[in-house]
Amino acid sequence: MQGFVTAIYEIGCLFGAIFILAFGDFLGRRRAIIMGGSIMILGVIIQVSAERTATPLAQFIIGRTITGVGNGINTSTIPTYQAECSKTSNRGLLICIEGGVIAFGTLIAYWVDYGASYGPPDLVWRFPIAFQIIFALVLVIPLVWLPESPRWLLTRGRDAEGEAVIAALRGLETDSKECQLEKQVILDSIAASGYAGRKSTPLKAVFTNGRTQHFRRMMLGVSSQLMQQVGGCNAVIYYFPILFEESIGQSHNISLLLGGVNMIVYSIFATVSWFIIERAGRRKLFLWGTVGQCLSMVLVFSCLIPGTESAAKGAAVGLFTYIASFGATLLPLPWLYPAEINPIKTRQKANSLSTCSNWLFNFLIVMITPIMISNIGWATYLFFAVVNACFLPVIYYTYPETKRRSLEEIDIIFAKGWLQQGRGEEVVVVVGGWGFWKGDRYVRAARELPLLTDEEVEVEARRQGIVMDGEGGEGLRVRSVRVEEGKELVV
Repeated sequence: MQGFVTAIYEIGCLFGAIFILAFGDFLGRRRAIIMGGSIMILGVIIQVSAERTATPLAQFIIGRTITGVGNGINTSTIPTYQAECSKTSNRGLLICIEGGVIAFGTLIAYWVDYGASYGPPDLVWRFPIAFQIIFALVLVIPLVWLPESPRWLLTRGRDAEGEAVIAALRGLETDSKECQLEKQVILDSIAASGYAGRKSTPLKAVFTNGRTQHFRRMMLGVSSQLMQQVGGCNAVIYYFPILFEESIGQSHNISLLLGGVNMIVYSIFATVSWFIIERAGRRKLFLWGTVGQCLSMVLVFSCLIPGTESAAKGAAVGLFTYIASFGATLLPLPWLYPAEINPIKTRQKANSLSTCSNWLFNFLIVMITPIMISNIGWATYLFFAVVNACFLPVIYYTYPETKRRSLEEIDIIFAKGWLQQGRGEEVVVVVGGWGFWKGDRYVRAARELPLLTDEEVEVEARRQGIVMDGEGGEGLRVRSVRVEEGKELVV
């Protein structure tokens, strides 16, 4: 029951993400976020008003699910809103700050829970839940005065409003050259999607490829969210005190205090990405974080195998290094990457699908972690170590770098990669009879394409044919590979 009541929140979040998948393009970014925050407030009120004289558990579960729906709406929308309103130079920073704030929220929630545990019975659970309303109001009220995403406005044919928002965000006049150029680049990107003129992009568009590579880009976002959850983060965050108490043998109060210290470490390291995201880039942070998580889980299960108190202290170190690695990298990155890797017309739907992936696997991990710890003990952490190791080749070979790229520049990367396939430019190196893949064409296209100005984006988009091309989903043909010793090979 503990796992179910904890995990039902994730089911609510999943429903919220599905709602945005269906109606996000119609609502727009701003109205969706206001709706999400309002639904969260409603869910909190239902939870805290539960009385023992009625059916409190059922009411609590319903309220928790409704709160989750609101959060699912917000987590599907806020990264998209930020990405579409940000400059290229600070987009990564702003969305990483959003991801980092998750850690600070977890820290506040944990210590509020710990402090309330010393109060009377009603305070123990009512106050921490009601406290959420403050943050929901902080989210909802300012949005009354904030503008809609200029890219969403332009997709809806509201060009004058979109132009005005671009000018306001950039501190320009609406008739300035820079404002008009950015507007035209966005309109070209909309045209390239193949669904220009439609107010809502059909779901089937997400499953097409061709020059715009909608499906590939959606799967990159989905896989990043899957990695975040299946890598074991919530097994550590949700159940840290229980892990200390049952796996390492600490007292209940010490386990709670160590859980609080862990949240402080989590919050501190969550700020690391703010300073390095545009220097190190997305790929390196994905790789570094996954290696750190894998090695931390190796340390945890290795130290739990002997079953001694002294060895278990090493497992405690592993849990701390895991949360430090996660907080600095895979906490913010899966919120940033789907919001920027997907093209404008499918961005909301693709981002919603990636968020669905997050909450679905979040639910799975929260449900199975107590069962795994009870039945297989230290092998739980072996499982997470192996899973993290499996992520490394996926990231290395398939994740293009997007740092310092405009959203429209990323469209060019995928068009360029698609054209390279047509020209047979997939490269394999053969050494000693073994063929080594140098990475897929999209990773190479991102590496080879220089940073472009808005003027150059306009020119390159036409050169790559993505402005002229209104079709999505062209079939891809796989060609045979001919191997020659010591040479680069064409696929």
